[in-house]
Amino acid sequence: MFIETLVMVLLLSMTFISLVRAVIGPSMLDRLIAINVIATKVTTLIVLVAFVLNQEMFIDVAMVYALLGFIMSVGVSKFVFKGGLES
Repeated sequence: MFIETLVMVLLLSMTFISLVRAVIGPSMLDRLIAINVIATKVTTLIVLVAFVLNQEMFIDVAMVYALLGFIMSVGVSKFVFKGGLES
């Protein structure tokens, strides 16, 4: 149980570091990558909580969250680099 708690604390601290990068990032690309990293870390945290609590339902939630994070990354990058969401 100690190892899982340690991993959760480390993942949370890395998530907050990425949040700082997303807020003060010098370029839009840095912000986009930081938001993608945050989505990945939160997905990993959800899977770890599912493992600790022995709840298989959280795995489904993590998969949906990962899919939403991917779609968000594609949409934001298309908006930033092409200037809009149109094709």
